Amino acid sequence: MSPLTSKGFGKPGSYLRDKASGSTGSRGSYAGGGGRRRGRSGRFSNNDHLNPSDDGSPRKPYLWLTILIILSIAITTMWAREADTGPLHTVRTAVQTVTTPLEAAGTWVTAPARNFFNWIGDLGVSRSQLQALVEQNDELRARVVELEELRLLDDRLTALMSVAPTGTAEADVLPATITGLPSSSYEKVIVLNRGTRDGVGLAMPVIASQGLVGVTIEVGPNYSKVRLITDQSSGVAALVQRGRDLGTVQGSLSGELNLNFIPIDAGVEVGDTVLTSGLGGIYPKGLVIGEVVRIADDHNTLYMPLTVRSMVNFDRLEEVLILLNAPPSTADLPEPELQAIGVGD
Repeated sequence: MSPLTSKGFGKPGSYLRDKASGSTGSRGSYAGGGGRRRGRSGRFSNNDHLNPSDDGSPRKPYLWLTILIILSIAITTMWAREADTGPLHTVRTAVQTVTTPLEAAGTWVTAPARNFFNWIGDLGVSRSQLQALVEQNDELRARVVELEELRLLDDRLTALMSVAPTGTAEADVLPATITGLPSSSYEKVIVLNRGTRDGVGLAMPVIASQGLVGVTIEVGPNYSKVRLITDQSSGVAALVQRGRDLGTVQGSLSGELNLNFIPIDAGVEVGDTVLTSGLGGIYPKGLVIGEVVRIADDHNTLYMPLTVRSMVNFDRLEEVLILLNAPPSTADLPEPELQAIGVGD
């Protein structure tokens, strides 16, 4: 037996005869006549789409795609050309009529879930967004504080204008802001932000919404100094409103106001209001100074020792009103009056 025969190739020359006749053996290259190629592993490769079909005509995998494209173009053209009552429009309207309630129902059913997920998404706000919101909130709060301060200022100025002496023209009063407080208890002088540029001069009365504050004793281009009525060097010609008794209100080191030169037999009582008398040519008549709070039991003098409390809270004073044309020119005032208000000290 030859080697080829022993390995299963049959008789010598049989392999060549089988190849020539198209038949296959156990290790032939083709199986039957189907034309499917056998690999070395013995499996058939699936390359039918590259080979002719059984009837010999080539396969066309894109035929259906071409048909669909042509059909879409035809439907689009018909839709554009037909009237609103055409068949395609009618079908579309019918479909939309049927699906609209379903769409609404689906939206209603899924709304809780969508809202929940939106809420979850809002929890993931970035740090930069939070910082921006914090900064915006701070700006708004600062703006609110600013607007509130302007409103309070307007209220105070309105109250100031309402206490101007009767018959005083608007041009004869000047609002001012306090920029400096008394530096010591021995000299009670405040500084205002108005000066000669604003028409402020010496010996001009200064009032607040509660009553008399003082008088200007020094004036610069953009500032003025005011001696308070509580200063020990201050003196104001006064009038007890109820009994019409005349006297002089003078400040003290303690800040109290003393009403002097009221006769011992005057009918002054605690609670009586004290006004400016208009005498002396410094303060106009009728400005509120304060009220009587104490009458000392001293019968060995000709005058009643009276203590007056100012209506003005000097510790919380912010704005005042300067009466520009209330007093006469300081050149026309006698020396004792100038010394009484501290001008020229």
